[in-house]
Amino acid sequence: MREIVFDTETTGLNPATGDRLVEIGCIELINRVETGRSYHGYFNPQRAMPYEAEQVHGLSDRFLSDKPLFADKAGELLEFLGDCPLVAHNAGFDFGFLNAELALCGRDPVHLSRMIDTVAIARKVHPGAKHSLDALCTRYGIDRSHRVKHGALLDAQLLAQLYVELTGGRQIGLSIGEVVVEETIIVATTQVAVAARTVRAIRPHHASEEELQRHKAFIEKLDAPLWLEGALG
Repeated sequence: MREIVFDTETTGLNPATGDRLVEIGCIELINRVETGRSYHGYFNPQRAMPYEAEQVHGLSDRFLSDKPLFADKAGELLEFLGDCPLVAHNAGFDFGFLNAELALCGRDPVHLSRMIDTVAIARKVHPGAKHSLDALCTRYGIDRSHRVKHGALLDAQLLAQLYVELTGGRQIGLSIGEVVVEETIIVATTQVAVAARTVRAIRPHHASEEELQRHKAFIEKLDAPLWLEGALG
């Protein structure tokens, strides 16, 4: 099953009052295992960045000034998202901004039936505990030492690990067979880089008929093999 774990950074808390999405990071999971494919993009919000928001994610007006508009990359993003479930932490917030941006460029919203909220999952698994991303990463031993400020792709990577832990741990994604792992990063502001790595299926170790006959002929040539001593005695 394909799922996308994603996170956003914004100019504020409410798209209804003019706040805009400025960054999105997405991580692809297949059967709860990271495939190596991701999507990351920065967007020019066409408005000033409030001081309080910049302190959270570090994205300044100057940094975002030469970034593409969300509308220019919406098709690329939607293609990556596909029609699979979308996982986010406090997902209503991220879905709200994503759908607000889609509405501004005349596109259909992402249906809320696709939403998986890891905050809601955490509340069921750990009632009464702290459910922030930082607190849950600490609980599950997920390394976040490199998280100085919020960043959509970094937070999506942390959340992907957390989501797996909240839903049963990594063993749920283990399987035997041939798996193609595509290591791809799709970045909205640069060219697409693609690499592929194929993990070969486990070889069947069944002897052929010819091998069985050769083995039988070899055994018949042995003089008083040790494994027959008990039977002969």
